[in-house]
Amino acid sequence: MSVVIQATFFQGQGFVGNFAAQIALPFNPLKLTILVVWIYMCFFIAHHLESSSLVPPHRKGIANLIAIFAGPILLVVLIIIDIVKKGSSSEMGIFGVIVAQIRNAFTRLKDIGLVSSNRTITLLATSGVAIDELYGGSNKGQESKVLRTTSDLILNALYDRASDILIDPKDANTYTVRIRVDGVIRIIEEFDSETAKSVINSIKAVSGMDIAERRRSQDGAFMASTDNGRNSFRVASAGAMNGEKLAIRVLNVNANRVTLAEVGFSNKQCATLKNLIERPAGMILVCGPTGSGKTTTLYSMLNTMDPYRRNIITIEDPIETVLDNTSQIEVNPKAGITFANSLRSILRQDPDVICVGEIRDEETASIALRSAQTGHLVLATLHCDSNASAIVRLLDLGVSPLMIAEGISSIVSQRLLRLLCKHCKVPAQLSKNKIIELHKQKINHTSICQTQGCE
Repeated sequence: MSVVIQATFFQGQGFVGNFAAQIALPFNPLKLTILVVWIYMCFFIAHHLESSSLVPPHRKGIANLIAIFAGPILLVVLIIIDIVKKGSSSEMGIFGVIVAQIRNAFTRLKDIGLVSSNRTITLLATSGVAIDELYGGSNKGQESKVLRTTSDLILNALYDRASDILIDPKDANTYTVRIRVDGVIRIIEEFDSETAKSVINSIKAVSGMDIAERRRSQDGAFMASTDNGRNSFRVASAGAMNGEKLAIRVLNVNANRVTLAEVGFSNKQCATLKNLIERPAGMILVCGPTGSGKTTTLYSMLNTMDPYRRNIITIEDPIETVLDNTSQIEVNPKAGITFANSLRSILRQDPDVICVGEIRDEETASIALRSAQTGHLVLATLHCDSNASAIVRLLDLGVSPLMIAEGISSIVSQRLLRLLCKHCKVPAQLSKNKIIELHKQKINHTSICQTQGCE
């Protein structure tokens, strides 16, 4: 039996060899595929070296030349050098850096959908009660579908890095859902009227708002627990034509780790602000339009202070993020907790630093400025366009010029600027008049770029 099997085996080999000889190709498909992939990788890596931090700017020219011929090899060498540098300067060591980079790469792959991940989210009221508990633990029928739609809407907005979620009635039968990412609003979905009203009601319910009231403006807040941690949201509703409008602000949960330099202040501005923050008294007023990052700037100032050496108390509406060893008070007008009332009460609690989330009325402004004159450092925000308009706004609120002059140490006016993508930005096509205008301002027009759009 063994002899027969061996004979059959050798005959089979001969048949395959004869067949291959008859259809022999003038090239090797495997080698050709490897060559094409190698060439593509070389040009791909050469293109991305322009925006990479692995290569110093003065050596990118020669790095691009090497990458055209030996792209993958150069990439491996650069990655090894980068890991060794980070490992030698970090307490984690080389092995710890490798593990951290693998973990970060895997997280990025999950975010762009190349690796499947079970993203989960639970919407919570500010008291910690989950949204399904507010609906009586319903897991069936239409209510379950509405809760799932609401949760998916919030989860997708978080992964898109949205700062605002807007639900607006387009007409009597359709609602649009828009999100603001990097300052730009875009439509992501459209709901029919019934679905949209159900989603709005579920958000209002978890935010502690009155579902039955659809014409009067309301404010509320809720939280969301995801795989990446806990996020906070501020909600505002208003009656509009064809229905009810809902605006959801995604609060910055990482504000308790932001520094002044990370906010975008220059070295000179950071030094000036740190000098003002170390003073025992005075007011630092941060101005800007809605959504310009004023509260984040306040948190960055608080992060530079030593909470063990100074008694820090904040009054916020709502509390965006938790600060360690800091007393934080949330405004609740329904319970009689306003900015003015809270300011009066905390003055009897021996504060060194008082942070006022927003100055809205004459009483709050007067108490805050008096506190700045009586040995307290006061940080506050004010909705206005510029430093000069901040003075006008305080005068309009009824604050005396003498109190403004004595109480305010510094006024900071800020805006958010969108940054061009490092991967797809190209030199801008400027008109002759624009180039002349830039030269008058001593700006090199060749350094001006514009984006051409990428993923």
